[in-house]
Amino acid sequence: MSDTYQTINLQDSWQKNLAVLIDHIRLRSFPRVLVEVLASYCHFDTSLIVTYKKSFKPIVIHPIDPSEQSSTLRSFLNNGYYLLDPLFDAIQNETVSGVTRLAEYAPDSFEETDFYQECYQYFGIVDEIVMIIKLDSEVTCAISLGRCKGLGTITRSELRALQEIYPVISALFRQFWLAQAGEYVQYEESDDSVKQALKSFGSGVLTQREREITHLILKGNSSKAIADKLNISVGTVKVHRKNIHAKLDTSTQSEIFTLFLGHLKALSVEPHLT
Repeated sequence: MSDTYQTINLQDSWQKNLAVLIDHIRLRSFPRVLVEVLASYCHFDTSLIVTYKKSFKPIVIHPIDPSEQSSTLRSFLNNGYYLLDPLFDAIQNETVSGVTRLAEYAPDSFEETDFYQECYQYFGIVDEIVMIIKLDSEVTCAISLGRCKGLGTITRSELRALQEIYPVISALFRQFWLAQAGEYVQYEESDDSVKQALKSFGSGVLTQREREITHLILKGNSSKAIADKLNISVGTVKVHRKNIHAKLDTSTQSEIFTLFLGHLKALSVEPHLT
């Protein structure tokens, strides 16, 4: 088969896929159809489309059928694990965009974190490709395509294919969001508890610097990574870590993580003053 024929064939396939997406652009079925189209450019085992708004609880756009949502996904959302997700952190800090991989923004000790041990590893993913789409000034969409052990890591040709269609996919998704946002934001939960948990964990016990380091520890940063981020020495970080454990009466990262989740849950059930 000649290169010219392959090029024409790929263009014809893209035109047909684009037509299908345009047909569904104002319908709730658009995310599902989009995933089906993406499958023709990149192999993946799992797919998830989520919108993020500041520190609000993420909203799942696909799959919306509860029967298609794994217990791990429900735990990720309902137990507050998303707060320690590297992607959530990267979006909050606006340090990720376009087509990327988890390996590009995950902290250096990611697999040692409680988020990984207690939640992420149960997704069974060995490589995660994410398309980041800015929907408006406050909302960001993440289309996550997960590959399990059988598929291995994404190939260069697949990544390049996603990068090539990304501008069009982004434009189409923004149009879908303009038409359908109201159908999803009605399920939006207040981010008061989340904001309060992040700000108040360790308050009155830890210093501001110790609280800052505690958040970085929970997100999977090693002492060296924390030192680099805060422009301090590794030795200073180790002293802070020792003081944090002493003040919280903990000895491991897991114990700190358990305290944090308990703090979040406690705030979630407390009545809020209006």
